[in-house]
Amino acid sequence: MGAVTARTGSRPIVAAAPVYLGAVLLPALAVDTVTLLLAVLVVGAANGVLDIAMNTQGIAVEQASGARMFSSLHAAFSFGALGGAVLAAAAAAAGIAPLPHLTAVALVGAVAAAGLVPGLLRDRGDRGASRFARPSRRLAALGAIAFCALLAEGAVFDWSGVYLTTQAAASAGLAPLALAAFSLTMGVGRLAGDRVAARLGAAPIARAGALLAALGLGVALLLATPVAALGGFALMGLGLSAVFPLTLRAAGTAAQPAAPNLAAVSTVGYGGFLAGPPVIGLLAEISDLRTALALVCLLCVVAALLANHVD
Repeated sequence: MGAVTARTGSRPIVAAAPVYLGAVLLPALAVDTVTLLLAVLVVGAANGVLDIAMNTQGIAVEQASGARMFSSLHAAFSFGALGGAVLAAAAAAAGIAPLPHLTAVALVGAVAAAGLVPGLLRDRGDRGASRFARPSRRLAALGAIAFCALLAEGAVFDWSGVYLTTQAAASAGLAPLALAAFSLTMGVGRLAGDRVAARLGAAPIARAGALLAALGLGVALLLATPVAALGGFALMGLGLSAVFPLTLRAAGTAAQPAAPNLAAVSTVGYGGFLAGPPVIGLLAEISDLRTALALVCLLCVVAALLANHVD
């Protein structure tokens, strides 16, 4: 993925966006567990490449503007997830099949992307720059934080609705609102993240956020009622809101060009995003979903312990 983001302009996003929008349809075309797993892996890989390209663009925009805004840019992702969760809940309640639903979403996304791409920073290719990040203890720690944070996010994306349905006795129409609550508080937290981190420091905010995420999920797991679960996932979203953006910002501003470090940390992080949900599913088969999700609480604590590297 480092080679994909060797440039900081619009070209990587232009290349990655159509691939991702096409991949979004694949889960609806799956016919069994194997094809669904392959589809999810393709979607995750496409999303990872696009995400690295967008984050590299975000660092470049922040540096060009002279204002701290990277966490606020990530808020758009959270509000997009919120919109997707609400739309999915409405589609499920209306009995709309996944394929037409995802096709409509992909088409809208394609039109929006085509309109927004001209506003991105243009390429200034770093032809002489290394495409790979040099390994260091700090970069490894940032990668570990990203891994823990994105595994936690992936767990909420894939398992929060299942948890509400199977463990908290929520209805099918209510279950997707766990992701909506998580995404709403995450988006709000990211809008404030830049100002708060500038005032109090990145490391204390990342540490407190990771611990708050562990507390929120712990509440959802211990009480296991619809109201408590929704509240717990909302608290978790607020806690995690600044952790990943601050980690990426620390990687992207540590050296120039930013792309190799961003690619290295993001790749490790998306390893957690991709591997986490299947691992949680396997653990749930061995024990139960509540026990499996307790692993996420532990990883949030690990992220808090490593947070001093975010400064």
